[in-house]
Amino acid sequence: MGDNVELLDELLALALSIAQEASALLAKRPTTFEINRKASEMDFATQMDHKSEELIVSKILSARPGDGIIGEEGASRESKSGITWVIDPLDGTVNYFYGLPGWNVSIAAKDTSRTLVGVVSAPSINSLWRACVGGGAFFNEIAIACNEPIDRSRALIGTGFAYEVGPRIEQLKIVGELLPNIRDIRRNGAAAVDLCHVAMGALDAYVESGLKEWDLAAGALIASEAGALVETQKWRESALTIAAGPSLHAQLASIYA
Repeated sequence: MGDNVELLDELLALALSIAQEASALLAKRPTTFEINRKASEMDFATQMDHKSEELIVSKILSARPGDGIIGEEGASRESKSGITWVIDPLDGTVNYFYGLPGWNVSIAAKDTSRTLVGVVSAPSINSLWRACVGGGAFFNEIAIACNEPIDRSRALIGTGFAYEVGPRIEQLKIVGELLPNIRDIRRNGAAAVDLCHVAMGALDAYVESGLKEWDLAAGALIASEAGALVETQKWRESALTIAAGPSLHAQLASIYA
């Protein structure tokens, strides 16, 4: 059965509009922050994470009141329509807090079997990525594709680290396996943008463990529509996500087999 083009167009247009509105809200960065501690002392949200999520949820439900919501900052609503939105209202909170670039708004919509649309808006680097299932991926309205083929010895790879000490120890082992075999590593601080950088060839691959659904939903669709493989596999005690073009993905997956 083919995709409902009208539905995809509706969902994408809504995601784009809301992502850009939330980005404009976040671009007015406050001079002081209210900090809400999460899983650890280093893992926190600001008042802007919450304001962005409130805006996104209200706009989605105003347009599509039967849809479900999964949000990083606690928004949760069961779907009555078959469509659920997966949102990270401020991906890269630490970057945002310190005034560093790369933070973004990540919005995806899925049905019961797959992600249908994804939008990642990163205004601090003048970047807007989007994708619809089966429709390709775009960066600032230009069609994009991942780098393929790439030998891992020449690969520039993005990664990230958890805020809890235990997972970081395992993540150091992941990086330790990579470094002798690749060109170099970059740590940009926002998972959705890292996935989008794979999609457009600004990174050859992205490898990180412990990602949540809201970290992956939009960026993984964009990378996949740009020709990358995005898969999560078990390695030791970690759920390890690898995003790369098919040839490099196979080479990286073999390291952690």
